[in-house]
Amino acid sequence: MNDELDDIYETFRTLLDGFTPVEAVKRLETMRVPSHIIQQIRERHEQQTIQIRELEEPRSVVLGNRDTWYTGPSPRDKCWPAMVGLLQKSGWSEASIAGVDGASTRIVSLLSHPKEKKFSTKGLVVGYVQSGKTTNFTAVMAKAADRGYKLFIVLAGIHNGLRRQTQARLVEQLIGPNPTLWSQLTDLDHDFVPTANAASFFGKSNKTHVLCVVKKNATVLRKFAKWLDSASAYLQDCPALVIDDEADQATVATKTINPRIREILDCLPKSAYVGYTASPFANLLIDPSNDDLYPRDFVVNLPKPEGHFGTEVLFGRYALDGEDPEDVDDGYDMIREVPAEDIDRVRPASRADADGFVPEITATLQKAIRYFWMATAARRVRGTGNPHNTMLIHTSVRTAVHNSFRVPLERLRDGLKAQVADSKVVRELRELWDSEMSRVPSAEFGEVAVDFDELLPHLPGVLDACRIVMDNSSSEDRLDYENGPVVAIAVGGNTLSRGLTLEGLSVSYFVRSVSAYDTLLQMGRWFGYRDGYADLPRIWMTNELSEWFRHLATVETEMRRDIDIYMTEDKDPLTFAVRLRTHPVLRVTQAAKMKDAVKAASSYGGQRVQTRYFRTDADWLLSNQAAAKRLVARAVQHSARRDERPAEGRYVFRGVPYDVVVDFLQQYRFHEESLECNSKLLTQYIEKRVLTAGALGRWNIAIVGNPVSDDPRESFEFAPGVAVRRIIRARLKVSDRDYADIKTLMSRRDAAVDLSGQTSGMDEKKIKSERQKQLPDTGLLVLYPIDKVSEPPPRVKQRRERLDAEEHVIGVGIVFPQPRGEDSQVVEWISADLSGVEIEEEDLSLVEGEG
Repeated sequence: MNDELDDIYETFRTLLDGFTPVEAVKRLETMRVPSHIIQQIRERHEQQTIQIRELEEPRSVVLGNRDTWYTGPSPRDKCWPAMVGLLQKSGWSEASIAGVDGASTRIVSLLSHPKEKKFSTKGLVVGYVQSGKTTNFTAVMAKAADRGYKLFIVLAGIHNGLRRQTQARLVEQLIGPNPTLWSQLTDLDHDFVPTANAASFFGKSNKTHVLCVVKKNATVLRKFAKWLDSASAYLQDCPALVIDDEADQATVATKTINPRIREILDCLPKSAYVGYTASPFANLLIDPSNDDLYPRDFVVNLPKPEGHFGTEVLFGRYALDGEDPEDVDDGYDMIREVPAEDIDRVRPASRADADGFVPEITATLQKAIRYFWMATAARRVRGTGNPHNTMLIHTSVRTAVHNSFRVPLERLRDGLKAQVADSKVVRELRELWDSEMSRVPSAEFGEVAVDFDELLPHLPGVLDACRIVMDNSSSEDRLDYENGPVVAIAVGGNTLSRGLTLEGLSVSYFVRSVSAYDTLLQMGRWFGYRDGYADLPRIWMTNELSEWFRHLATVETEMRRDIDIYMTEDKDPLTFAVRLRTHPVLRVTQAAKMKDAVKAASSYGGQRVQTRYFRTDADWLLSNQAAAKRLVARAVQHSARRDERPAEGRYVFRGVPYDVVVDFLQQYRFHEESLECNSKLLTQYIEKRVLTAGALGRWNIAIVGNPVSDDPRESFEFAPGVAVRRIIRARLKVSDRDYADIKTLMSRRDAAVDLSGQTSGMDEKKIKSERQKQLPDTGLLVLYPIDKVSEPPPRVKQRRERLDAEEHVIGVGIVFPQPRGEDSQVVEWISADLSGVEIEEEDLSLVEGEG
């Protein structure tokens, strides 16, 4: 009986190639399959779909009434098995292939069945920069083709380089193994050009799938929409999959591209539009009530693949709500500083200075380039991994500036060729290499360090092979990885900042000024995979840019966590709103893309807030010391009870009236970079909770330091008889700031300082639970006396340095109780005045012109 049931189930799966699940069941009925067998077939199919819906990865938020019909590859498939074979030949591990298989199966299951009479699906897939999104959507296309989708349109960015690269990949992985199954409307060298008789591609006599890879260019898309419209009678039964690569670029809130994409979709009665991006900020701010491209049907959050270098890995990030800051990494020591005085020497200060600009090879730029050549030589010693070696220099969007680098770079290369045997030069190279190898131990990445004497013999060959490439919208000399191993220093702007993969990228020199999260994130071409040289990548950039990327890593992590949380809360894309935390200088995305965004409401319920940035001048610090001492004096006077634990460096004053806390928050000077520590918002929230919910009327004030010592010079006295030894909080190494960033202040256990009973070993969840039980309406404010010198311990000296403040620093941490019922909200929108800053926006002029 089981064999018979298996055979009938396979018949049912075969029927699904040509019919919806409902129609397939009807076909079984006409075949006189007994009703109890049909019921078992339905149950088995339902079990299969549940397995797909409940895949642990990728996470997804889905419109509730969507049916899952696709249950994975079938033995009859042709496109997907061929792609698997190619991935295996390319050295992909079985685990990596399984990851692509599972993620693409989940996405295909969210498309509409190709045999539905009419559909318009809209979804979004969120990946990571340079993380294999192209492989994922190629797999989705392969599986959709195997199930009957006919027309495949890929919107491949706004530059010819990315369009060509995408076309080449699809030809290799989809068309090459099964050429008789496909027709192409575009090729490697030509974007879409209308052909005669469009209907011939979509009539019943053409059994092939149709592929079109087009740029997001107004003229090209207009021609394509008109061409499709000419075949409208034949498109009624033509299921189409539209993949929008870099879906946040040009697609959202543009007067030319957005309407053209919607025109194309209007020509297709059966269409599935799926946007792919690593920076979905703009896409998640589209007004979902308009007839636009908001991902109303699904949002899929692809997991970060193993071995991927992402924002957080390189730059670290800040702790999110509920995380212990001690558990959040600072990132690898791979970022090198470009001093502020170098910027005007490698990039014109204004638009007027661009013409005739001649860049200097500054000391840091020379160091970056020399390191690149040595890293390439070291990779030749190893002889493993990606055969290509690329360095990126990105200082400006302007092509005149790119071109001005050619002569200085060629002189530098030719000069080192002539001096590579000079003892002084060899000594300089050795010192640079040994210094870099000591800062990033190869063993941490499973690699064996390459000694300078091993790489030196390979250096002349590297210099001979190295090309200087200007890759921009007007250059003819482009990066080309199709004709053997490449060694290249690529100087460019927008053509190198979106989607395009820089093969074997190991060194980046980046000082470009941008104003939005998505633009900045997409310019990080150094993200991706570094098989065989994970210890070698280095990035030279300004400290300001480094901090921006750290902030961005925090935004990214928080956004993805929101998607995961909404998945477990039974939300769908029309009832969830991903929060995007703001920044004092960076915009979330271009202003036009935020026109439908609402003001963000801040609620502090259940959150921990802590100071991270501090000025180091005496007046500012003494003012905060005075505010802290006044707070403790009033806490001593007004507290209902006090717990003194000087042997632990702890004091707790319980039941302090809220107005004492409000007065302190108004007197204490938070640094303007500490966005979460907004005195106005904090006091408004406390007062609102007291008035509307009867909560936060009483507070516990704690002091957290180290146990007092015999040396009174090590202590900080808040009030007579209330003193602790100062704590150490070293600053991150950022030399061109006039303030300190300590990154972490509170530890997890500090949030339990006022709890009764045994609290050691509690995790974050348990601490929150205990606070809700013991102190459901009481807030906690913690004061930290930080030593003004704060010498970092040896284990963190690579990323930290002495605090070196003029006076001792007072840090503040606040723990708000989880509200019972609805929380209160206070609203503020933070916007930066960028009028005086020379900012280079993403150049979208190419979307208007001829293809």
